[in-house]
Amino acid sequence: MLEKVDLTKKMSKEEYQSKMERLERELGELQRKCKSLKIPVMIAFEGYPAAGKGAQMAALIHALDPRGFEVHAVKKETEEERMHPFMWRFWTKMPAEGRMALYDTSWYRKVLSKDPKERSFESILSFERQITDGGVVLVKLFLAIDKKEQKKRFQKLQKNKETAWRVSDADHKHNENFEEYEKIYEEMLQKTDTDYAPWHIVESTDRRFATVKIYTIVINALAAGIERASAPEPAQKNKKAYIDDSDLKESILSKLDLSLSYSKKEYKTKLKALQSKIQLLHGELYRKRIPVVLAFEGWDAGGKGGAIKRLTEKMDPRGYMVIPTASPNDWEKAHHYLWRFWKDMPKAGHFAIFDRTWYGRVMVERIEGFCTDQEWQRAYKEINDMERDLYDAGAVILKFWMQIDKDEQEQRFKARQENPEKQWKITDEDWRNREKWDQYEAAVNEMLIRTSTPYAPWIAVEGNSKYYARIKVLQTVVKAIEERLRGEEK
Repeated sequence: MLEKVDLTKKMSKEEYQSKMERLERELGELQRKCKSLKIPVMIAFEGYPAAGKGAQMAALIHALDPRGFEVHAVKKETEEERMHPFMWRFWTKMPAEGRMALYDTSWYRKVLSKDPKERSFESILSFERQITDGGVVLVKLFLAIDKKEQKKRFQKLQKNKETAWRVSDADHKHNENFEEYEKIYEEMLQKTDTDYAPWHIVESTDRRFATVKIYTIVINALAAGIERASAPEPAQKNKKAYIDDSDLKESILSKLDLSLSYSKKEYKTKLKALQSKIQLLHGELYRKRIPVVLAFEGWDAGGKGGAIKRLTEKMDPRGYMVIPTASPNDWEKAHHYLWRFWKDMPKAGHFAIFDRTWYGRVMVERIEGFCTDQEWQRAYKEINDMERDLYDAGAVILKFWMQIDKDEQEQRFKARQENPEKQWKITDEDWRNREKWDQYEAAVNEMLIRTSTPYAPWIAVEGNSKYYARIKVLQTVVKAIEERLRGEEK
């Protein structure tokens, strides 16, 4: 891509001024339309050092309402960022609906390395696919100059004592090895130039030409995003037109033996030993900086809370967080549905325990109509990709489905109603959800099959006996951590 770029392009001052008056006005109008249509916008500035990213960002925001955008200078990772998966820092910097975010260098920092091991593009491609599918207008700009122009700009900066600090030894090495870095940039551009997130190469030798081109690219992208958002939504598929195949689908839940149980004595003996083990393993995980993500899903009154309480009872409270997931609030709804979960992912050496999770997308939101068919259908891959990112960053990931039968649930509901201390746990919505038991069961079976992976397995827990369920959860956690620690020793 880069070898075909004509870096000699220029624009006169007169032509620049005549074009910019119109472009600035148009960009401001489009920003306001994006706000009214709740369209989030992300603009990533990449390119050669000294290509003018900072100056071009300043020129672009000149036409924007400063109340509607944020600028993120992406430099070296902070200590907090280093202790999370790499993409965490960008998920947490996602703009809300109707807002814009500009990035002075971006998530591509990860792959601009001479080390081939660092040049892994899967996470980036997945990230860009997810956010654009979720409605983000993503603009990727690569500012290009040649080796001679770069050296000239470095020298000019160094002549002025007020700007000399901006040129580092690494910049000089970059210029000396310009051709080698050009190959790295070329690989990045080729591997991540997609129909949903294309690259725009900006010839940046002439500042005026580059500014006009960037304005034009951004304006066209926003206009296209507004056109998509304004188009009538496609009609939902008529589900009645499909043959009912529910009895032909594989059922994971029906195979579980819900009669499994422990006596109170067995339970107490096993619980004490397992909690002691978890207490020790927790310290070892912290020492080796291994994060753990535990996800709990299940039927209402399925025993999630009881299992989580026994799991954490002997753990150091400074090293874990339990995240109860309710319906998203207005601020969470203004972001991609995975945003609220990414921001709570644990840093290295810590536990994050989710009481209900991102799987609401393919259960509650699917069945209750809170998202479109297309949205929940693509969520399986989005979730698998997110969990793969966590695993690649070193996390232990376990997902528990707490299974009880319908009769057991009814007994627990009634027991809660009769106990003044537990009446708050039961709502009218819990009873209403029982009416859709078969729909939820089909959705859960599909979820378990499509999202159980070697790196983030589902564990279906036989839960009619609370004692048995709690012990199985703790045993599974202990086994997974011990296996991981043994792997660390090899």
